[in-house]
Amino acid sequence: MIKDIINKKRIGLELTKEELDYFFNGYLKGNVKDYQMSSLLMAICINGMSFDEVINLTDLFINSGDTLNYEEKFGTMCDKHSTGGIGDKTTLVVVPIVASLGIPVIKMSGRGLGYTGGTIDKLESIPGFRTDLSEDEILESINKCGACITGQTKDIAPMDKVIYTLRDVSGTTSSIPLIAVSIMSKKIALGASKILLDVKYGSGALVSTIDEAKELGELMKKIGSKYNREVRYILSDMNEPLGMSVGNSLEVMEAIVVLSNKIDSKFKDLCILLSSNMISMVKGISLEDAKKLAINSLESGKAYNKFLEIVKNQGGDINKLDVSKNIFEYKALKTGTISKIDALGVGKLSLSLGAGRVNKEDNIDYSVGVILNKLSGMEVKKGDTLMSIYYNNSNFKIDDNIIEIK
Repeated sequence: MIKDIINKKRIGLELTKEELDYFFNGYLKGNVKDYQMSSLLMAICINGMSFDEVINLTDLFINSGDTLNYEEKFGTMCDKHSTGGIGDKTTLVVVPIVASLGIPVIKMSGRGLGYTGGTIDKLESIPGFRTDLSEDEILESINKCGACITGQTKDIAPMDKVIYTLRDVSGTTSSIPLIAVSIMSKKIALGASKILLDVKYGSGALVSTIDEAKELGELMKKIGSKYNREVRYILSDMNEPLGMSVGNSLEVMEAIVVLSNKIDSKFKDLCILLSSNMISMVKGISLEDAKKLAINSLESGKAYNKFLEIVKNQGGDINKLDVSKNIFEYKALKTGTISKIDALGVGKLSLSLGAGRVNKEDNIDYSVGVILNKLSGMEVKKGDTLMSIYYNNSNFKIDDNIIEIK
């Protein structure tokens, strides 16, 4: 039976729900081996899935664990998800903006693996910040300050957890149907009726082209409609890092600067765009009116104060944020204009410093990372500092092609 199912998908045929159930639940129970599931995942990666297969597999993922419905207690809610990227710290800004406007936000986030950082890792760089809230503590947080950012509970879509881990080591992370099933099963299980997706493309993303990102966004929107969820997606470029910092404490510090409304940047613009869409969806107002509310939240200090409230409520102390005192300044070798900053290259550098993990059980160093002192389009002179590299281990290597100067 196992071999028959693998061979059926290998030649591009559609699997029934019963076949998917037998195989995926068999893997969750330990009856299907890693090498057998890896073979099926690769066949899916190569041949794709029909929409019926996608829906059936999404349903299996959802029903492998608990489902929640916080809307019964707090009214209409909007969940936000990013497909991941280098320097993506938008949750740290978006959640306080939206919550400061009286919209309850329960954001369940994950840890980073490989080159992309995880929101939970970034928050845990704040000494004392708790990311393991129980359901009762989540409810208490919403009642107290209107928002929380916590790790995903172990009983939400457990099938996704085991399949995601295997996808990462079997070279099947780029499969659009598998990405869509993974994301949407978790979002639907968490219960929000509105879902906003930040779909990234480029060298530092799961999909490389804008066309692939649009295909992924449309598929997730289609899945959402099957479950009566309103889904919007935004396409964002991840060919270059998002913002000026990559690394856990450094990214929190940059988020604080944006929340304090001290700089204008592409990162800030994306945060406003994401916040505006969430506000628009929940309040039923135009995107233009929602954007005015988001900007006012930043300019008035309401967003920053809400961030402080969330941090304090979850036991954190931003005054104790720490970065390494060892700083290497990477300088320009010639005069010219920066034409490209490679997101994947910066992600690899950050990983080599210890800011990320190769395996889920690896420890990370919150205090290390990279600050980009110059951005694309800027003119530089020979000897200008392009990157400030915060390190504790001096064995890191820098690829001279990370930043191109013409």
